[in-house]
Amino acid sequence: MSRTPEEEANLKLVLAMFAEMLGPMDSATVDRFIADEYIQHNQSVRPGKQPLKDFLDMIRERTPEAVHDVKRAFVDGDHVTVHYHVRRWPGDPGWAVIDIFRVEDGKVKEHWDVMQDVVESGPNPNSPF
Repeated sequence: MSRTPEEEANLKLVLAMFAEMLGPMDSATVDRFIADEYIQHNQSVRPGKQPLKDFLDMIRERTPEAVHDVKRAFVDGDHVTVHYHVRRWPGDPGWAVIDIFRVEDGKVKEHWDVMQDVVESGPNPNSPF
């Protein structure tokens, strides 16, 4: 199945946002990727662009060695889903995270996420990735 030009642009935008904003936790790049009327569904972060900037700054300060390792990304129209591994410091088993973004007019307009701890020994031998 081929992607539409809109889907290609949406996927490219979100992957660039991971590389330039979320990976390095660079709040200075938020305005380039995030819509003015940004809708946030993560209940740990207030809605809007400034609270996102503040959150990125706080996370960068607390975990400057954090890594966001993208495993796969999917696009369906204006929605892009990214499955990735967050490790906050060397040796951290981290979290398995799925982010869902809705893109509108070339910027991320809305965001949802789900996270689970990565466990090193559990009843299921399969990796979450």
